Amino acid sequence: MNIDVFHDTVCPWCRIGQVHLRQAIERWGGEPVNVHYRAFLLDPTTPSEGRPMSDLVAKLGGQARADEMHARVCSMGEACGVDFTFEQIQRIPNTIRSHQLLKLAPLARQEEVVNALHEAHFSRGQDIGDIDVLVDIAGCLGMDQEAVRDGLVNQTKLTEVLGDLNFAREAGITGVPFFIFDGKYALSGAQPLEVFVQVMEQISAEKVLE
Repeated sequence: MNIDVFHDTVCPWCRIGQVHLRQAIERWGGEPVNVHYRAFLLDPTTPSEGRPMSDLVAKLGGQARADEMHARVCSMGEACGVDFTFEQIQRIPNTIRSHQLLKLAPLARQEEVVNALHEAHFSRGQDIGDIDVLVDIAGCLGMDQEAVRDGLVNQTKLTEVLGDLNFAREAGITGVPFFIFDGKYALSGAQPLEVFVQVMEQISAEKVLE
């Protein structure tokens, strides 16, 4: 089974949805599952240097409203075993480069890269739009740092990232996380792991009947 996950690396609901999906795959134990991470930009207007976190707070309706939303995310994150430290985040980065880093990784290691990017942004407040930060993340995962730097500087994977963005736009995907199973079944949002298991069981059952 192939699952395309449209996500943005600074989307907290994408982090929760990714964890739920992985837990569902482990619980299901059916046919092998290949997960492909596809790029999406929550805010395509974000400048290359990013924006102050205060801009996002204002967009959410002020500090009190932002704190309320962050508390909800933290609660859901704690329930699935991940932490969010929003007070550490000073800037909201442009995520184009982080998506390119993900494309530079072998498919089998993409989930490691996604996890590392989430940890850097949500737990340590690092700027995952910065090349040096991304190269350090790659190095911690055992990737070739010089090759990664060269790939990011020369934007060797930018075409692939733009291809994902174009696909999402043409498919009418307006929010993430968004999951496409075997190219024809779609699921939107950070659904509970039970929902993912149900969808995979249904798809598998339909394959038997074909």
